[in-house]
Parts: sequence; structure tokens; C-alpha cells
Amino acid sequence: MTSTLTTKLSDKASARWAALFIVAFTMMAAYYVNDVMAPLKGMLESDLRWTSGEFGMFTGAYSFLNVFLLMLIWGGLILDKFGIRFTGILAAVLMVVGTGAEYYAITQISGDGATILGSRPDVFIASAGYAVFGVGAEVAGITVTKIIAKWFKGKEMALAMGVQVALARIGSQAAYAVALPVAKQFGLSMPLFIGALLLVGGLVAFLAFSLMDRKLDRQVAETQSSDEEEKFSFKDVVAVVKNPGFWLIALLCVLFYSCVFPFQKYATEIMMSRYGVSENVAGLVAGLPALGALFLTPVFGGMIDKQGRAASIMILGSLMLIGVHGIYAIPGLHFAWLAIALMIVLGIAFSLVPSAMWPSVAKIFPVKQLGTAYALIFFIQNIGLWGVPALIGSVLDKYCVVGQQVVEGKVVNVYNYTLPMCIFTSIAILALLVAFLLKVADRKYGYHLEERNIK
Repeated sequence: MTSTLTTKLSDKASARWAALFIVAFTMMAAYYVNDVMAPLKGMLESDLRWTSGEFGMFTGAYSFLNVFLLMLIWGGLILDKFGIRFTGILAAVLMVVGTGAEYYAITQISGDGATILGSRPDVFIASAGYAVFGVGAEVAGITVTKIIAKWFKGKEMALAMGVQVALARIGSQAAYAVALPVAKQFGLSMPLFIGALLLVGGLVAFLAFSLMDRKLDRQVAETQSSDEEEKFSFKDVVAVVKNPGFWLIALLCVLFYSCVFPFQKYATEIMMSRYGVSENVAGLVAGLPALGALFLTPVFGGMIDKQGRAASIMILGSLMLIGVHGIYAIPGLHFAWLAIALMIVLGIAFSLVPSAMWPSVAKIFPVKQLGTAYALIFFIQNIGLWGVPALIGSVLDKYCVVGQQVVEGKVVNVYNYTLPMCIFTSIAILALLVAFLLKVADRKYGYHLEERNIK
């Protein structure tokens, strides 16, 4: 009888993994929409007459509201004050609304006529929609991360985070694989329309999870688990930012992801223009890092749970990132097999670092500060996800146009990507430096990052 009263829903492996798979579907839909427009850069330029600078503005808009209106900070406040159920549903609604605005912009709004704040109307509205989607997606990200910390505390946390990332990468891989063929067959807007339908399904999935989480909270209340019931306090913000581990994790996060996600936005075009990969498979090649993460992140997460070495793994992943971008930056290497091999290596690095980094946050901070910590880290990450795509787009337009070509009767620019790849390589070098400093801080402050998660 006592066992029945004290066993919580999260203690049952089937229940906690079911909860994970439900919320992971929401993130999978979010990742699909986040990446679905990247393979369509050429069609946006030829069909809607966007420039690389406008594409960079659109891509960077994902993080605009998170950075300049501090929406992720508010998201962390809402998460810690109102809980994961309310915040997750709110985030899913924002993603649906933002994607709807983006779809409306590219299907119903002309690029001609009066500008809006200096931008073409279709570019501005699409960017605004993507910005709203970005708020929802990032808040959903910190919410799901806290869900895993709550449901898998003292259990397979790194493995669970790895599985969630892997399932989300299915969305990314699907976007890169199908976006261009579907757009060619059914029109430019169809891949995004599919994404909107997936997000509606993700909203329904999160509503289903909320029922499970409500039952768990009732059980937690019976056992008086006070740590998880503490609400947001501005003292938590002060405690988080005073922690040296926060700044090192946040810097590594922004530098690492700035070398991956913005690069992937341009990778399809790089594969076609520089390495001669056909347009039918260029998107698939650009999505190989997501495919690698699908299989490898759970493997690395399970390894870290059992063996530890998280700080060392983050150093290794950063080294691999330097090698990938450094080789891409070398002029004259135009072998398709090399480009594909480098994308596979990038996929391994893309699996190593997140599988070590996100569980490390749960070691550095207590449960009551996790929402705040993740929100602040994601906020800093979004500065890079906003600034780097805009920088690369501007550099391409100003310094990298080497000619023009006719694609399906329409004239588009041809770019030399050597300078952008040098920029990515420089950022990766900084990531390596920060990863080394994090390992030093681990020894100094006793974060136990090198220790295994399962005791």
C-alpha cells in the first residue's frame, strides 16, 4: 500500500518516456518549420525576387523579438511562474500563428508597392511571422528541456535529452529533404503549409501531455516536493548570472550554434554552386547534420549518462567544428564527396556538443533556477542566431557576388562562399576556447561535468 502511495507517474519508465515522445512531436514540428525555407533560398530569389540580404533578414528574424524585446527572458519568467503546461500551450499557439503569418506573406502579399520600415511588404510580413514563430519555438525549447529535467530527475536525463533532440532533428531532416522537391512539384508555399498542419498537431500533442503532467503534479503535491514548487524570483536571475558556469555555457552555446544553424540556411546553395551537387539532393545533403543527430545524439547522451566526460566531449565537438568549416573555406576544393563527408562530420559534432551541454546545465543550477537559466542561455544563443545570418547575407551581397546565371528563365546571383566560411571558422575557434575554459571552471568550482549522470 505504501508503494502505491509513494510511486509517482515519472517513476514508471513507460509513462515518462511516453511523456517525452508526446512533447518531442511538438518540437519535431517546430524544427521542420524552422528549417523548411532554407532549401528554398534559390526559389525565393527567382520566384519572389528576394535578395540574399533579404533572405538573411528573414532568417535572422527568428531571433529578433527574443533578442530585442527580451521575449525569452519573459518566457523564462512565465515558465517558472505559471508552469510548463501553460507555457508549452502558449508557445505552441505562437508557433501556429507565426507560421500562418509567414504563409500569408509569401502567398498573398506582393513584393511591389510601398515599403514597410524600408523593407518589401512580403519580406517584412514573412519576417514578422517568423519572428513570432521564433518566440514560440524558443520558449517551447526551454519548456521541453525543463519537462525532461522534471520527469527524468535522477534517471536517464542525458539520454532523454538526446532522444528529444534526435526526434526534433527528424523534423529538420524532413524539411531539408522534401522542401525543394515538394516546392518544385506543388509550389513554393506548399512545404510551409505542411509545416503549419504539423504545428497544429503539435499543439494537440501538448494538450495531451498536459493531462499527464497534471496527474504527476497531484502526486508530487502529496509527497511535498518543495524544490519543484518554488516560483520565479528575481533573486534567481541574480544567482544565475553570478555563476561563472552560466556565462561559459551560454557563450559556448551561442558560438557553437552560430556555426551550425546559420550555416545550414546557406548550405543547400553551397552544395549546388560550389560542389556541383544536384538540386534534387542538395537539400538532403544540407540536412545530413540533422540526420546524424537523429541517430547519434541518443547514443552520446546514453554514453554521458554512464561514463561522464561532458566537458571533454564539448571540447572534442568544437575541434571537429573548426575542421569542417576550415576545410569548407579552402578555395579550389570542389569535390562533392568531400562536401558530403564534411557534412557527416558536422553531424557528429552536432550530436556531441548538445548531448553534453544541455544536461550540464542541470548540474550547474538547482531545479528552481532551471527555467531562468535555460531562458537566459537561449536568449544569448538567439543573439547569434539573429546576427550571424544577417551578417552572412550582407557579406554575400556586398563582397561575394561573382556573376549571374539563368535558372528556369530567371536571373540569379552566383556567390563565392570562401569569406563566409572563414567567418564560421573564426567563430568555431572561439567556441573551442570557451570549451577549454569551461573544463577549467568545472575543476575550480566543482560542477561535476566530467562525472556520469546515473549514480
